[in-house]
Amino acid sequence: MIKYAIPKNNKNLKITLDEFVEKFNNKEAILVDIRMPFERNIFKIPFALEISPEEIEEKIDTLPKDKLIVIACPNQGRSPFAAAYLKEKGFNAKFLENGLINLMQTLRGGEAKKLKV
Repeated sequence: MIKYAIPKNNKNLKITLDEFVEKFNNKEAILVDIRMPFERNIFKIPFALEISPEEIEEKIDTLPKDKLIVIACPNQGRSPFAAAYLKEKGFNAKFLENGLINLMQTLRGGEAKKLKV
């Protein structure tokens, strides 16, 4: 599991939902779901790459260097740590502000059409 210090000013590591949707729709970003497997069993995000916190170091070579990697967990508990880790390893990485819960609430119903999957 990644244990990493988050800078006090982590604004440059955050991405808003609207910014993510725009970059995802333009094929400039991917979403990495960093929830634990038991959490993903509750609901899946078919357009996200699933990597648990324990796997991120071993699967780092599978991540694209040419796209923004947006890390998400339910409510920002783990994603800032993973984004900081990937940033240090040379990736363009950010964490989804307000997490997956906000993503699901915002894109419910007809609003889901905003995301081109």
